[in-house]
Amino acid sequence: MKKNMVKTLALAGMAVLTMGALAGCGSNTTESTAAPTTAQSEAEATTAGTSSAETTTAAPAASADLKGSISMVGSTSMEKFATALSEIFMEKYPNVTVQAEFVGSGAGVEAVNNGSADIGNSSRDLKDEEKANGIAENIVAIDGIAVVVDPANAVENLTKDQLTSIYNGTITNWKDAGGADQPIVVIGRESGSGTRSAFEEILDVADACKYSNELDSTGAVMAKVASTPGSIGYVSLDVLDDTVKTLKLDGTEATADNIKAGTYFLSRPFVMATKGEISEQNDLVKALFDYIYSDEGTELVKSVGLIPTN
Repeated sequence: MKKNMVKTLALAGMAVLTMGALAGCGSNTTESTAAPTTAQSEAEATTAGTSSAETTTAAPAASADLKGSISMVGSTSMEKFATALSEIFMEKYPNVTVQAEFVGSGAGVEAVNNGSADIGNSSRDLKDEEKANGIAENIVAIDGIAVVVDPANAVENLTKDQLTSIYNGTITNWKDAGGADQPIVVIGRESGSGTRSAFEEILDVADACKYSNELDSTGAVMAKVASTPGSIGYVSLDVLDDTVKTLKLDGTEATADNIKAGTYFLSRPFVMATKGEISEQNDLVKALFDYIYSDEGTELVKSVGLIPTN
């Protein structure tokens, strides 16, 4: 009787161990076939009150899956945005390198067209012939173009007609635009610049501008205008500082709110062009655009003085 009871208890114990092992195998199978995404892990951790240490442990594992390099080439006007984007994206994904080169919008579109860059940064709308080559126009932000003069200039405002006349050479002295008797030094960007293309297209002065100097970067325009009496130039809204004086146009200040309202007429898109749609790009490029169009990316756009598209 005693032997039978011992035997029965032994068999019961083996059954319990077998069931536990099977349950453990089932649990492991579920985890390996339905591993949660990083976002899901973070959300579940927050909901369930999981410690921050546990949440942090899960994030690097997901980030480690994204590795490689992204190359961007193009607009100098987009340098501030592209640099900030590159730095924060590489912080988010430590195994990813983002390389950015600033050589002008035309060169950026050509680089993405010939396959030497993943992304072509353009501070203007793409041309029909560029789109015909399969280049996708991905607008990531809206930028205003500010008209600046040297700080000593007494002029506060220009009408669109006055600005057009200055750049096409009809008005050559500030006295004819409400200022002092002083020659106007017309500063602009080099051929191929997205800022120049957008500026000339909006004013309908393409191939008609009478430039005193054509400079190859936004920073160079700012420096030249700041140091040259009687000068006038155009720059991206996000680089403005107190080294120059920003003019009102048609009585309207160059601000993000006025651009959103449509009352300031000099504005243009910031485009990150790709060969084919975003959905056709590699995982790294798709992840970069996912970030740009996220809430966090929207805040980044605002932080560098640009206007989000969403």
